[in-house]
Amino acid sequence: MTQQNRLFDDLSRLMTNAVGVAQGARDEAETAFRGMVDRWLADRDFVTREEFEAVRDMAVKARTENAELRAMIEDLRRPERPDNGATPVG
Repeated sequence: MTQQNRLFDDLSRLMTNAVGVAQGARDEAETAFRGMVDRWLADRDFVTREEFEAVRDMAVKARTENAELRAMIEDLRRPERPDNGATPVG
C-alpha cells in the first residue's frame, strides 16, 4: 500500500511540475508576443489614445476661440448707429 501511495505522490509531483513548466512557457510566449506587437506598432508611428485625445481637445478649443473671434470681428465691422436709431444724413 505504501508503494502505491508513493507512486501516486511521485506522479502528482510530476504533474504539478509539468503544469508549472507549461504555465511558465505560456507566460514567456505572451511576453514575447506583446513585445513583438509593441515594436510593430512603434515602427508604424501610430499615436496613442492619450495623444489623440490631447490633440482633439486642442482642436475643439481652437475652433471655439475662432468662432468667438469671428463674432468679435463681425461686431467691429458693423457700422455704429446713433442712439435714436435714425440713419445719419451725410
